[in-house]
Amino acid sequence: MAVPKRKHSQARKNKRRSQVWRLTAPNLSKCTQCGELKVPHRVCGSCGYYKGKEIIKVEAD
Repeated sequence: MAVPKRKHSQARKNKRRSQVWRLTAPNLSKCTQCGELKVPHRVCGSCGYYKGKEIIKVEAD
């Protein structure tokens, strides 16, 4: 059975448990057509436009 020869220091333990590995939230950009926030390089969910062209039809509620 593998057993550590020496105790890991608190600094080493805390470095391992730190939040540096947490994923970051995606950046958001404004839609040029409607001004809503959207993920870059994706079709806008509120108006259906991408790069100034209508890609999908979105019905207004």
